Amino acid sequence: MKVLLSWLREFAPFPADDPVALGDAMSDLGMAVESIERIGEGLGGIVVARVLALRAHPGADKIQLVDVDAGDGEALQICCGAFNMAEGDLVPLATLGTVMPDGMEISRRKLRGEWSNGMLCSGRELGLGDDHSGIFIVTPAAQAAQGSGPAPGTPITEALGITPDVLYDLEINPNRPDAMSVAGVARDLAARLGLPFAIPEPQVELVPGDAAARISVEILDPDLCGRFHARVIDGVKVEPSPPWIAERLSALGMRPINNVVDASNYVMLELGQPNHTYDLAELPGGALRVRWARDGERITTLDEVERTLMGGRDGVIADADDVAVGIAGVMGGASTEISEATTSVLLECAWWQPMAVAVSSKHLGLRSEASARFERGTDPDIVELAARRLAELLAPSGARLVEGAVTVDGDLPGRAPVTVRTDRVNLLLGIDLAPEEIPQLLGPIGFGVQPGDDDRTFSVVVPTFRPDTTTETDVIEEIARHHGYSRIPKRVPTSVQTGSLTPRQRDRRTIRQVLVGLGVHEAMPLPFLAPGDLARTGLPAEAVTLTNPLAAEESVLRTSLRPGLLRAVAYNESHRTDGVSLFEIGKVFGVPKPGATLPDEREHLAVVLAGREAPAAVQVWEVLHRTLGLPGPGIDQSRPPAGLHPGRSGLLTVDSEVVGEVGEVDPGVLDDLGIRERVGWLQLDVGAVLARPHGEHPYRPISRYPSSDLDLAFEVTETVPASHVAAAIRGAAGALLVELSLFDVFRGAPVPEGRRSLAYRLRLQAADHTLTDDEITAVREAVVATVEANLPATLRA
Repeated sequence: MKVLLSWLREFAPFPADDPVALGDAMSDLGMAVESIERIGEGLGGIVVARVLALRAHPGADKIQLVDVDAGDGEALQICCGAFNMAEGDLVPLATLGTVMPDGMEISRRKLRGEWSNGMLCSGRELGLGDDHSGIFIVTPAAQAAQGSGPAPGTPITEALGITPDVLYDLEINPNRPDAMSVAGVARDLAARLGLPFAIPEPQVELVPGDAAARISVEILDPDLCGRFHARVIDGVKVEPSPPWIAERLSALGMRPINNVVDASNYVMLELGQPNHTYDLAELPGGALRVRWARDGERITTLDEVERTLMGGRDGVIADADDVAVGIAGVMGGASTEISEATTSVLLECAWWQPMAVAVSSKHLGLRSEASARFERGTDPDIVELAARRLAELLAPSGARLVEGAVTVDGDLPGRAPVTVRTDRVNLLLGIDLAPEEIPQLLGPIGFGVQPGDDDRTFSVVVPTFRPDTTTETDVIEEIARHHGYSRIPKRVPTSVQTGSLTPRQRDRRTIRQVLVGLGVHEAMPLPFLAPGDLARTGLPAEAVTLTNPLAAEESVLRTSLRPGLLRAVAYNESHRTDGVSLFEIGKVFGVPKPGATLPDEREHLAVVLAGREAPAAVQVWEVLHRTLGLPGPGIDQSRPPAGLHPGRSGLLTVDSEVVGEVGEVDPGVLDDLGIRERVGWLQLDVGAVLARPHGEHPYRPISRYPSSDLDLAFEVTETVPASHVAAAIRGAAGALLVELSLFDVFRGAPVPEGRRSLAYRLRLQAADHTLTDDEITAVREAVVATVEANLPATLRA
């Protein structure tokens, strides 16, 4: 939203000596000033010139030679790249030596062999808006021939009535519909500065007649239109607007068209009330009917585009024949457009249901300045004032407002008083306002404040131009704005309870830290699978199927983390990245249990180790259970999990309860996925693991005496879990065993078929002395005897 300081000063006596301070005040009120621009300065040396002749440039297609009269009666040649001029037009000429507002100095120059003795200016070069498409036409040739317009040589500032001004570009938030007008900004700023604010009363000359006898309005759908105010203006003469109106519209980014259209836009910018003018001669019987559109109904809008409307979504204004002549709150129709033949106008000022305009504008892809205001909410009580103001602007051209008006109401929103408590204001804002300060802050911005049930409570009547304000909190926001956000002390909120991680969150973080420390990277595959993905990884195909999948080829919820991680391994292999180690902590979804409607949702941890074997996955499990302090961890190889190698996998247990699986992925699964490497696998039910008692870590003193390593290899059958051998070793070695590791698994000659060799390294250390050879030998003999006695195992030589 752009506003001019001179325009603001028509509503309140704002000081003009410090525009930056005014900008700071607007920003503090929540209307952030994005830029401040001084306009109308630096235009000395620019005069009005008459176009005498237009000639083609002999050496350039995109430049023409323009002969102009700058007031001395002599032809002056100018090279110009614009082609929107005609002989007789009055145009702005920057004479030699002129320094333009952007700092460019005009000098005599030769362009493609022809001399240019100045520069013809566009609207943007004059600071009159952003239009740079052609030369600014001060007065068209037809009017200049009749004696209209300034004489050649007249300074452009005098010809256009340009005076130095300040242009503010404001950022207006959606919750401030009142600030979408010059008057609304002025009201807010005047209240902050303690200045009197008033909207001038339009001075309108009425002509005898009865508008209600010439026009009629019928609201068929009151939920679409809350108020429709119509007036008749006679004696309309379509012509260019006065320079001061055109200048203001251009500064605010709107292109001047003619006096009728410009007056309509001027009122919308000034008062925030969009309006529409109809050529009354093109309206059968002068009748307008407001209704929802019918499906497939068509209308050609003012931009000459035929649009198809939808019933219940788009609102229309129709004529007496029920033909749509406008889209409610968005854009008028071409059939009743103002033209040079127009002499009588039906003026519409209406209040449209904001959401109806927003939906229609969005779906039609047709956003206008009017729709932007209607969808935020306008003031239904200002329609009559807006109509009289438009008539006042057209009066210099001979237009007169006919007596009488037609006003029809539909469904307007209710405006119940809002109770505001002083204590609530101070609590929310963290300040200490006295009760008498609240009316002083709210009154100047149009809020009615009456005493409430006690001396610290008020009944506040919200003005109709603030549809965004409906609750006590909304009113408190207004109090805060005008008290000044910068005056509210800054405090750090305190709480009696500090935030912390839950035990489950701490354990989950510990698991992540351990795995990252082991060189495993976290992956996050999507939980959606294709219908055949589970079967391809050796898992049961039964799963929960989505009725509304994001992609049709991924319609199954995963029951295991295995498909996603193996797919990641296959992808990395296909891109020549072997040996990846990945983990994921995520949800899996089993089919609903009997009597349940929702999936059996659990949190799992999975680790995939490409290029490594089952012992590597077991080692990861050992590090995890030691870190978490889990009691009684074990591996049950009697029931190989589905999709894993039958001889190199097993179920993980904690105190004999199954909590996961470990081993290698079945070679057949790997072949089906195109994975060449062996892949170690570990999956845990995080909920089941962490539900067990854990967290206890036994500590013992660190011995300062040297340790001794003892390597033993046992030949066992394939059915004997390595964990059983390790448990037997620990039991036999006793307190002298400080570390045990499985460092080799061997199959093949000379080990018989169906058996394998497990090689363990025992680290022995005493707490109070250096171990002797006899002590080490005794431990060795005890371990060998225990393992061979309790397991089908023999010591390898």
